[in-house]
Amino acid sequence: MDMSLDGSRILRLKEVCHYTGLGRSTVYAKLSTGGFPAPLRLGARSVGWRLADIDRWLAAPERKWDPTEVK
Repeated sequence: MDMSLDGSRILRLKEVCHYTGLGRSTVYAKLSTGGFPAPLRLGARSVGWRLADIDRWLAAPERKWDPTEVK
């Protein structure tokens, strides 16, 4: 089985945080303001994000560094 990171792969929150460098709280804060890709419902109590959506978000030119994000 090919374990490469392709766009159809689903990332859980821990992987999203590692991949983007954002913390859990920051991901959910950006999500609540519409500044982060919406997750997919995987089950009653679990969500995940498409890798392709996260890659597009990271590459978006309108995404600017916000100094208030630095902890």
